[in-house]
Amino acid sequence: MNNYLTEQDIEKMKKEIEYRKVVVRKKRNEEVKEARAHGDLSENFEYKAAKRERGRNEGRIKYLEKMIKTCTVIEDKTASDEVGLGKIVTVNFIEDEFSVDYTIVTTMEMDVINNKISIESPLGKEIYGKRVGQEVEIDSPDGKYMVRIEAIKNI
Repeated sequence: MNNYLTEQDIEKMKKEIEYRKVVVRKKRNEEVKEARAHGDLSENFEYKAAKRERGRNEGRIKYLEKMIKTCTVIEDKTASDEVGLGKIVTVNFIEDEFSVDYTIVTTMEMDVINNKISIESPLGKEIYGKRVGQEVEIDSPDGKYMVRIEAIKNI
């Protein structure tokens, strides 16, 4: 894993880790303890569910710690007229003749459903640092396609 994260991303992750260790971990341990008191563990659904939730919390903590440990800290140094972090970019898919607005973000904030694409995605990598009017070939797992940068808005 070599994710690109900003200092702000890392701070958010550290806060989440702390919250999960102090608040959520205590709550999950109490839930396991309470469910265990209900008797036969082999048929105790609450016990199994509580253990599963405790495991999810611990997994999330480990995931966040690994992300921080293995990340590359970046700082956006793009000009105001270049595609960069935190900017909304209108991308025209030339072959299909339609345009989509994307917000350029780091891995941590990526949300494809809400058109937030990472600078590590095939599209994000290729358009990062480009200017309005530039056409770029994207090499994605589904094949190559061309896009044109139509607009860049600072948030």
